[in-house]
Amino acid sequence: MNFQQGLSGLNSTSKSLEVIGNNIANAGTYGAKASRTEFSDMYAATMSSGGTSSTGIGTRVAAVAQQFTQGTITTTENPLDVAINGAGFFQLQDTSGALLYSRNGQFKLDRDGFLTNNQGQKLLGYPADSQGNIVQGTASPLQLPTGGIEPKTTDAITMKMNLDSRVIAPAGATPINFSDSTTYSNATSMTVYDVKGQEVPLTYYFRKTATDNWDVYVTAGGSSISVDGAGNPAPVTSMVFPTNGAAPTAPVGAVTLNIPAAANASYEAVPGIALNFTNATQYGTSFNVADLSQNGYAPGQLTSVKVESNGVLTANYTNGKTKSAGQMELATFRNPQGLQAQGGNAWAQTYGSGDPIVGTPTSGTMGTLNAGALEESNVDLTGELVNMITAQRIYQANAQTIKTQDSVLQTLVSMR
Repeated sequence: MNFQQGLSGLNSTSKSLEVIGNNIANAGTYGAKASRTEFSDMYAATMSSGGTSSTGIGTRVAAVAQQFTQGTITTTENPLDVAINGAGFFQLQDTSGALLYSRNGQFKLDRDGFLTNNQGQKLLGYPADSQGNIVQGTASPLQLPTGGIEPKTTDAITMKMNLDSRVIAPAGATPINFSDSTTYSNATSMTVYDVKGQEVPLTYYFRKTATDNWDVYVTAGGSSISVDGAGNPAPVTSMVFPTNGAAPTAPVGAVTLNIPAAANASYEAVPGIALNFTNATQYGTSFNVADLSQNGYAPGQLTSVKVESNGVLTANYTNGKTKSAGQMELATFRNPQGLQAQGGNAWAQTYGSGDPIVGTPTSGTMGTLNAGALEESNVDLTGELVNMITAQRIYQANAQTIKTQDSVLQTLVSMR
């Protein structure tokens, strides 16, 4: 008698139950992918050319295939948790230098500032230079900056404002007195930065001298940065407007400001600042400053890192500045089911998977990244429980065929 069919059914169903059990065990594992058992029937080789009456000799497990479908994305409180929405794998490097691929984005900073997972494997991507420019090329372990950002000296100021054309010029040749608002028309202030990142308080005073003509005075720390031969404040420039009040006809281009060092050494000299008035107007409405900006800043310390949807790591500093600190690189495969599971939510490349196709998130067919979120397992727990019940019944049925075969054999042996 042939017990092969029932025995193969028991073995294959037992393997199927193992796969179902593993799926259920990883239903709460971030980045895990469900597997399914794929069966094929077996037939004995025959010399007959007909084969119409051939009886199968059972079943076997043809493959245990992982299903790389998208898992549900859930938000977390950790800004370094990252979920891939779409195609792609994170690239990881273990301690031996081998490359692994994962969908689990639970990353942390190690003592050296590298982004690693719970297994100590380092996330790969592109570094950024000192100016925050991404340097694309061969991916390497991403290391976040631990130091602060250096200060930048102010070298450009842009002012967009309106001077009230209805203002009457002060009578006579009364010199300007910064403590007497009757000697000038309007004023506004801002802060610039020296080479050390120290604050330099500037105040601009606008004094109308004639129709469509204005003198501009600048003080730093309360002292005029420009004086005449007698030591009195002198204008840094004079503005001349056309009769329609549009952009000034003079000065043409930027005015150069040279700020001397403070007498009390509270800030250093700041030479060669380009002050741009080309957006100024003189209309019959009140004085207002629409924009007053400069390009310097104080030093800052790293406060946080944000992961953008395209994988760029943006570092935030205490001085309000941001700078790119790197960019994650993803990989896809022509046949992801050819990847070999390594445990720890990671897979390794094989001949069957093909070579990885790398790129940045959102480029080509690569998915986007969700920061502060993780991809849950794609295991359908309800479906797995139903599959388990079905596999159990199939196992029982195969055991019954063996029992029946045994009963038939016993009957045959008992014949006299």
